Amino acid sequence: ISSGIAFSSSHSSASPQIIWLLFLFVILGLTASKFFCPNLSAICTSLHLTHNVAGVTFLALGNGAPDVFSAMAAFSHPHTAGLAVGALFGAGIFVTTVVAGSVALVKPFTVASRPFLRDVIFYMVAVFWTFLMLYRGTTALGETLGYLGLYVVYVLIVIISAYIYNRQKHLINSSVQSTAQIPAEFHSSDSSDDDVPCLNGGTVQQEYESEYRPLLPYSESTSQILLSSMNPVDSRKWRRKTWSWRALKILKTPLEVVLLLCVPVVDPDKEDRNWRRPLNCLHLTTAPLACLLTFQSGAYADYMIQGQFPVWLLMLLLGFFLSAIAFCTTTNDSPPKYHSLFSLLGFLVSALLISAAASEVVSLLHMLGVVLSLSNTVLGLTLLAWGNSVGDCFSDITIARQGYPRMAISACFGGIIFNMLLGVGLGGLMQMVETHNDVQFETDGLTWVLAASLGLSLVLSFVIVPMSRFHLGRNYGIFLLVFYAIFLIIALLTEFGKIHFV
Repeated sequence: ISSGIAFSSSHSSASPQIIWLLFLFVILGLTASKFFCPNLSAICTSLHLTHNVAGVTFLALGNGAPDVFSAMAAFSHPHTAGLAVGALFGAGIFVTTVVAGSVALVKPFTVASRPFLRDVIFYMVAVFWTFLMLYRGTTALGETLGYLGLYVVYVLIVIISAYIYNRQKHLINSSVQSTAQIPAEFHSSDSSDDDVPCLNGGTVQQEYESEYRPLLPYSESTSQILLSSMNPVDSRKWRRKTWSWRALKILKTPLEVVLLLCVPVVDPDKEDRNWRRPLNCLHLTTAPLACLLTFQSGAYADYMIQGQFPVWLLMLLLGFFLSAIAFCTTTNDSPPKYHSLFSLLGFLVSALLISAAASEVVSLLHMLGVVLSLSNTVLGLTLLAWGNSVGDCFSDITIARQGYPRMAISACFGGIIFNMLLGVGLGGLMQMVETHNDVQFETDGLTWVLAASLGLSLVLSFVIVPMSRFHLGRNYGIFLLVFYAIFLIIALLTEFGKIHFV
């Protein structure tokens, strides 16, 4: 009876946390789809980046920041360094199987062959290098610096290959007649979805907006622009949607209003690039404050400069000053020349919000594990591994749904290469600077299961995808999900002592 009472009380105490967890998932999905991804697309358009380059740089940075910070924190204590590597392995398996499989299920497509092989080969090299390091149980300074150098080489190869491809394509375009077509085999070998990313529905959206454009010139006042830009509900879309969609929209509207106040969004598909003068000027005050309050859970917000002046007040005054300058030097009708910089600000704020929400999810899952009496190892294999990859999962699947599956796949591999090489490299380097000794690792049977499973999944993808002519369809997505389920079963059986590794 007492055990039944304890079980029921634990579940009743866990119900508010489950509700809060669902709310955090809403925050993650909303921030990724409405703010993170549009700003990423605007950055790619401004910098003329291909989707592959964007996937291994900006999107990898946005997805991998919480994992890298977590690994660096774990490396600060020698007895947890092995756990950091295990967590990176676990997150790598989840991203390369569940997230990549979900992208293939959501948006089947033909992957760019050479970028895919390049990413898989680099990741296999990183995994094998880490495996050797774990096998020896120690790593030196030169090896740690090699980790960081390998990621630099990887990014340079991505940028150089994209430059060579664009140059070759430009030469072919200039040498053929306007009616000639680029050979299909050339276009499918190393190309991104487009050279300069743009939303597939951009033309449809412009036609849709032009239909409702007023016939006579009409200019809104500053207050009307502010109120309309803060309204997340489209009245035309509202009338077409179902009651369930409307109910969910009502619940999400307060959150959307807060995000609209804090996160600027630049839309290159609109004529005015989504320039809203009063709101964008206000963003120069609210966005830096949002960054300060979300970075490291607001640890630096209460920091006092020389023990007298709080950092948040300094940030607020600087924001007011920049907002006043921007408001006085711009007009409501046309965006300023520096408007594209707002996409960088919006990308930074949304990435920090995703990181903060994902960190809260991890903490909440850990607390639920304690309430539900789950061991730390089981938590690390399941809830914590999933929680660490929540941000990646939402960002990549959302980008795939919006028509950029190649960028999402590039981010799957580019992000985990970023996490492993920078997480282990920077974490090990920081520990060496503090202790003046080599990093030591403690491993167990579960670590070898993680390493072997990750290596096997990469080898199978390296073989299966070329055999299917680089088409990632639903069968491939189902295969990856089944592979992850088998890995999870073997790992749990190892943890519970049913399978032993000498």
